[in-house]
Amino acid sequence: MVPRAQRNCAGTPLSAANFRENMKLSPLFWPIKLKRGVIYILDETLLPQRLKYIKARNYLEACRAIKQMKTRAVGQVLLVMYTFLLSKRQNKDLVKVALAINATRPTLSFKFLTDMVLGWEKSGAPLERNILGFLEMLKAKRIGQAKQVAGMLKDGEVILTHCNISGLMPLIGRFAKEQGKSVSFFATETRPYLQGSRLTAWELMRAGFDVTIITDNMVAYLLSLGKVTRVIVGADHLALNGDIANKIGTYQIAVAAKYFKVPFFVICPPPSRLKTGKEIKIEIRPPDELKIFRGIRLAPKEVKAYYPAFDVTPAKLITKHIYLEV
Repeated sequence: MVPRAQRNCAGTPLSAANFRENMKLSPLFWPIKLKRGVIYILDETLLPQRLKYIKARNYLEACRAIKQMKTRAVGQVLLVMYTFLLSKRQNKDLVKVALAINATRPTLSFKFLTDMVLGWEKSGAPLERNILGFLEMLKAKRIGQAKQVAGMLKDGEVILTHCNISGLMPLIGRFAKEQGKSVSFFATETRPYLQGSRLTAWELMRAGFDVTIITDNMVAYLLSLGKVTRVIVGADHLALNGDIANKIGTYQIAVAAKYFKVPFFVICPPPSRLKTGKEIKIEIRPPDELKIFRGIRLAPKEVKAYYPAFDVTPAKLITKHIYLEV
């Protein structure tokens, strides 16, 4: 599986392999590495205070990192593929590995990936070559998504984003800048893990872009003031009818954007086999994740808490899907 070459604005062929040399990528764009029998995982729960990689030496440690949200979004996809690669080299039972991976988080379904890998293994195809080819293709496709979005932007755009799209937002900004466009950003805090303020704001500032943090409950007021020209979010799950599941809070932003006639774009993964968003299983995280943050208790110990990690945004509220086809 060899990715089609990308081209930069001057028309020079640009592959995913040498793209980093031509345009610096956020560490969140590709937060997982495999070196000498160890998977290195960028611990996103420590950002922005510390840029630290934790180690996974087997599939159980990798699955634990996914459950604990040490990595999320595209990082989970990369970790799944590198876990299969490591497990193959360790002569592990890949069916057992797949079952463990599939049991980690329900909303971002890994079954598409695990079925694909097990299919390669069953067919006798060279598994390592297929996994590495898939990863190279994924990198090229993500770069292509960012370039596609940048091409749709106008000079002076003010983009509102929610949660974090694993390094794509600063890349969109850089492509827009190459095209002579100025863009700025608003990032929601994204409660309760604060991915917007800890990750998105950090990587956008690191890339030199103007970014302003707002709390999640400021969105409608901000839109009413005409301060936002476009909303761009990611998605953890895409149903066949165009409904998406994304970080909790996305749905209400889409409703507000529709009301105020602000375009709402979604950068999507490949669609699953589910017909509509109603079939997507929503992950319910432990109540203490709302009540405690980094060891600090934020609410009474006895109070009840409810934390659905995702919500479903109907396709009718989405102006445009930016698809990733693999």
